[in-house]
Amino acid sequence: MELQKMNGHSRDDGFDGLDALAEQQEFLPHKAGAKKEIHFTDFEGKTSFGMSVFNLSNAIMGSGILGLAFAMSNTGIVLFLILLLFIAILSAYSIHLLLRSAGVVGIRAYEQLGNRAFGHPGKMLAACIITIHNIGAMSSYLFIVKSELPLVIQAFLGKHENTGEWFLNGNYLILIVSVAVILPLALMKQLGYLGYTSGFSLSCMVFFLISVIYKKFNIPCPLEEEHHNTSVDHYHVNGTDDFCEAKMFTINSQTAYTIPILAFAFVCHPEVLPIYTELRDPTKKRMQTVANISILAMFVMYLLTALFGYLTFFGAVESELLHTYSRVDPLDVLVLCVRLAVLVAVTLTVPVVLFPIRRALLQILFPEKPFHWARHISIAFCLISFVNLLVIFVPSIRDIFGLIGATSAPSLIFILPGIFYIRIVPEEQEPLLSRPKIQAACFAALGFMFMVMSLSFIITDWVTGESRSGGGH
Repeated sequence: MELQKMNGHSRDDGFDGLDALAEQQEFLPHKAGAKKEIHFTDFEGKTSFGMSVFNLSNAIMGSGILGLAFAMSNTGIVLFLILLLFIAILSAYSIHLLLRSAGVVGIRAYEQLGNRAFGHPGKMLAACIITIHNIGAMSSYLFIVKSELPLVIQAFLGKHENTGEWFLNGNYLILIVSVAVILPLALMKQLGYLGYTSGFSLSCMVFFLISVIYKKFNIPCPLEEEHHNTSVDHYHVNGTDDFCEAKMFTINSQTAYTIPILAFAFVCHPEVLPIYTELRDPTKKRMQTVANISILAMFVMYLLTALFGYLTFFGAVESELLHTYSRVDPLDVLVLCVRLAVLVAVTLTVPVVLFPIRRALLQILFPEKPFHWARHISIAFCLISFVNLLVIFVPSIRDIFGLIGATSAPSLIFILPGIFYIRIVPEEQEPLLSRPKIQAACFAALGFMFMVMSLSFIITDWVTGESRSGGGH
């Protein structure tokens, strides 16, 4: 729909009649007898509100949740709460910008927003950023499976060391998991069908949270004598000298490293528009509610996990929370079950992350083609095979994707939504110097600041040989 046809409609709190008109004309079923142009992204929205919440929440939840207790130990409870709340609000605002832009031009594909804003280069840029970012996320999830699953199986079998059997080889295990679990789920025609597995994945993380709360009241502080020296060393590393004392507000050498970790804790933007496309009775307000509920749910889960993990170990908490529990008792059955639940959750997140990559590749390679099973299946198979090969043969790729992620994450969350909004919303509706567009420009600038900060921390880590910075995924 052309921009000049959209002028003159009233607005109401950002969810305006203009958006509704664009959505009606572009996406709602036409009257009987009317011929509708078919695009490969066209689906009749059949996914329920609840399933959409499950899928988006699953997309938000990343492996970064395991490092939030460590982040809290470096900021203090109050500062962590302020930062997490601030980032959650910014993430909701970012999704508002995306949905507003999509509503104005009647498009529900991130790449097509780039095309409308900057032409073909904008489309290619958005598609490439989504592809690289989500391949990095898939790689990080499979790295976790590769490294953790053999240890969990080894512990369940009561073995104290890896004895070399094939079922303790991480390379074999990720191939089995990819073929038996990830590939069949990735072949689903629509993202909405993954709502059930996303719900189960979130249930696994709720079990993880409940276990973290339970362990708070069952692990003594300081830790037992055999682990005591390790704890003491870690307290001094963290710059805290008081055992078993919660800090409300603290600043140390690692505090600044927690900002990028939190800034990227709510990354879900590549999945927002695909979920919007498949939502039943889709309106921008309804999708924004899906996003707000998902962000709120993850905010509560992140906060409780960080709080009770921190209050269990205080300054002795490690950058990977589950490793801290294993240090207390490597064969604790509950901790083993939690580790297995986290592995299940991570595995079930991979297909959700794969869908936006496939959509981006379809936009690049087959922009005018209708849905076809052969393309759908072959792209999923090739992507999963490619990521498996990376994880098996190029272990250092994780560091490379860490660098790429520090660029792609702020682009997806802050920079692109801000500049898309400025470019796509017509000046007749909102002048360039209007408050919403100035806010969007500041938002994009904030993303650039996060990008520079993250890249500088990662480069510093490489130079010093340490590993302290990271992303939410």
